[in-house]
This record gives sequence, C-alpha cells and structure tokens, in this order.
Amino acid sequence: MYGDIKLFAGSSTPELAERVARYLGIPLEGVDLIEFPNENLFARLQRSVRGQDVYIIQTTSAPVHRNLMELLILLQTVRLDSAARVTAVIPYLCYARSDKKDQPRVPITARLVADMIQVAGADRYITFDLHAGQIQGFFSIPGDVLTAFHLLIDYTQRLVPHLHRPVVVTADLGFAKKGRNFAAALGLPIAFVEKRRDPDGKQTHVLSVVGDVRDRDVILVDDEVDTAGSMVNAFHAVKAAGARDVYLAFVHPVFSDPAVERLSRLDLKRIITTDTVPIPPHKRKPLEDRLEVLTIAEMLGEVIRRVHEGRSVGAMFNE
Repeated sequence: MYGDIKLFAGSSTPELAERVARYLGIPLEGVDLIEFPNENLFARLQRSVRGQDVYIIQTTSAPVHRNLMELLILLQTVRLDSAARVTAVIPYLCYARSDKKDQPRVPITARLVADMIQVAGADRYITFDLHAGQIQGFFSIPGDVLTAFHLLIDYTQRLVPHLHRPVVVTADLGFAKKGRNFAAALGLPIAFVEKRRDPDGKQTHVLSVVGDVRDRDVILVDDEVDTAGSMVNAFHAVKAAGARDVYLAFVHPVFSDPAVERLSRLDLKRIITTDTVPIPPHKRKPLEDRLEVLTIAEMLGEVIRRVHEGRSVGAMFNE
C-alpha cells in the first residue's frame, strides 16, 4: 500500500539507525545534510522516495534545537518529495517535561513540539517512554509509544538471583506506577523515595524513603537521568536507610552536565540504560566499568516492520 520501507537517519543517532537497518536487512537511504555558515540547515535526498513508506530516525537530545530542527526539515523534505507515508521515529522526545501549565505565564512546549512534527509532514510517530503519558494526546496523528523497560526487565532478571533480598525503589512518587509494574515483572517488593521539587524545577529535596530497604540490595528505577540530581539524592536516601548495594536502571541517558561527574562519585554496582540517547565517549569513559547500555535496535526494527506490514505492535508485548 505504501511502497517499500525507506529508512533515513538524522545526525543524532547514526549507530542506532545502522543497527535498525541491519535488523531490517535494508540500507540507510542517502541524504545530504548541510549547515551553512549562518547555521541554517539544508537537506537534499540522494534519490526519490515518491510513493514509498519513509521512516526518519532522529532522537532529539542535545544539541536539542539542532536535532529538532533537523528532524523537521527531513520530515518536510520527504513530504515534498511525495512520500506515501512519513513516520517520525524519535527514540527520545525533547521538551517532554513541559507537558502542563503548572504555573502562571508558562508554555506547554511538549504540545508545541507535537504540533511542529505534524505540520512538518509526519503521518505517524514512534517514540519511547514519554515522561508523561498525556503527551500522546498532544498528537492528532497515530503513533506508537513504546517502552524499553522490557529490555531493562530482561537484563535485571538475570541479576536478581545474585542479589541479597533485592527491592525495587523509584526515585520519586511520580514514577510509582511504572515502578510498581517493574517490580511486579521481577517479582520483587517496591519502595519509594519521596521528594519535593522547587518551583523553578532545578532542585529536589528528599523527604523520606517509603518502604523497607534495610539490609537489601536496591534497584533504583526511573525513566531518564538528566543532571542525575534525583538519582544522587535517592542513592543517599536509601543508603541512609540501611541499603546495601545499589543498581541504577533507566531508559534515557540524557546525562546533562554534571550528571556523569555525579554518578562517577557514587558507589554504584551497575548503571543499566539504553541507546535511545547516544552517550559520547568522554561521558562513557568515567562510568565504563559499571555502565551497561542495552540497544533498542531490534525492538525498533521489528516495530517498523510491523507498522509497514499493518500488523499489531501490541502483540509483540502480549498486549
């Protein structure tokens, strides 16, 4: 109905895009991406995608505005070349925390980003682990919001037999529901770190640990680590409450400064994350001996195949 799969990669996640292409057994399509001296971006396809089913893989992590603008330009480029269907594949969606008007005179930027993606030419979107579920409602085009927690759970299940009285702990109460699902999948108890965030959103303060972590190995879970302030506070909170070894598990390694410096100073047994956001070598090196990066490539490749063939995506996860 939509021709063949045509897979494009923006400049933000070339390695992930290559892995997806290998899984699908197809090449990445050629595109010239040029930045002029005035910082304007220009894209030119190396061959036509008229009547084809196009997927553009581009995460919108740092540099956020460069990567977001590049995605929008690529979407419009293939739309103007008469692609039959255009899907924006965004492993990490920027501005996901700006999802509500929770104080006077502020924007809802996540809605703005959704609008721009649609106006640029996307017919569908695919993304992973949105910070807030209501962001799905900002899009009026169909999409698949996937979760990489299946990968984290599979990996952590292999660790559990070697842990001492393990317990899952969420870094804040806002992640309680997903944390409970994570713990249930592992058959483990759960505890919560209660925290309060300043009105400007920059600082958090831990109030208490709700649940039993004394003399237990802790698996701290969250959807993303940005500056790592919440994770550092949660680590010290569970340690003060008597926890033994601490493991971190999260989907998006945003790692804004000073995240890596903060995490490198903690006595963590392992840091488990995914490649929705690429980790540059200079940030990977201080964590190298404890860092485990799981790839979403096979999951993403299978979802793209199923979307192309008009088959259920939920069936992959028994949903």
